[in-house]
Amino acid sequence: MTTKEEKEKKKEKEEKKTYVNKKGLRLDGRTIDQLREIKIMAGVLPRANGSAYIEWGQNKILASVHGPREAIPRHTANPYKAIVRFDYRMATFSVPERKNPKPGRRDIEISKVCGEALEKAIFLEQYPNTAIDVWVEVLDSNAGSRVASLTAAAVAVADAGIPMRDLISSVAVGRIDGTIVLDLNKDEEDAPDAVDMPLGILPNTKEIVLLQMDGLMKKEEFDKAFELGIQGCMQVYQKQIEALKKKYSLEENIVKGEQNE
Repeated sequence: MTTKEEKEKKKEKEEKKTYVNKKGLRLDGRTIDQLREIKIMAGVLPRANGSAYIEWGQNKILASVHGPREAIPRHTANPYKAIVRFDYRMATFSVPERKNPKPGRRDIEISKVCGEALEKAIFLEQYPNTAIDVWVEVLDSNAGSRVASLTAAAVAVADAGIPMRDLISSVAVGRIDGTIVLDLNKDEEDAPDAVDMPLGILPNTKEIVLLQMDGLMKKEEFDKAFELGIQGCMQVYQKQIEALKKKYSLEENIVKGEQNE
């Protein structure tokens, strides 16, 4: 069998795959409005001003924050506010085929949109002529690394004690097999009619700070996807709050223990 025939056979098999069954369950057993399992930890890197670690499904991501500190080179400084420098990187071993360590167009694009999103959440005007550096390293990737990175970065900024209007909660929503679903995994992203829509908001005001879409949707599909995405973001927000509370409650207990000694 030739390579072309193999590809055609694989394509036919994918087209026959049922991504959402009659019971409303997906290939991994989740319902259409269910997130993958999420675990967030704050303050995991002692040498950073703020940090966070997130496991979102198979995704495993570290985020660190350094600053506010003097913006170097000086010509990049803004006399009226701080600048946010967001650096998104994927480890060479984070995907099945070895990734080139050099940042590609996708890395640069994600760094740009995530940095712009964070700018909306931080009180930048309090720190003129400074830079806030956010470093995100994807250790393992399996769809949704963009929204997971932004979610972790927001926790890391809060952990650094930098004043924020709100956290940023982010999730991907989209369409597979004609059905609107929350938090697509890699198999779903590769569906023939898949549409992926990353969404990020400031939860308390519902202000949109990130909205992208890979594909086309009808207006009614978009409205349904957007509503489902907001619900997902609010679930992620609760996970972020829990992570920060847990970190500081542990610190308080350690201080109390030292005082008692």
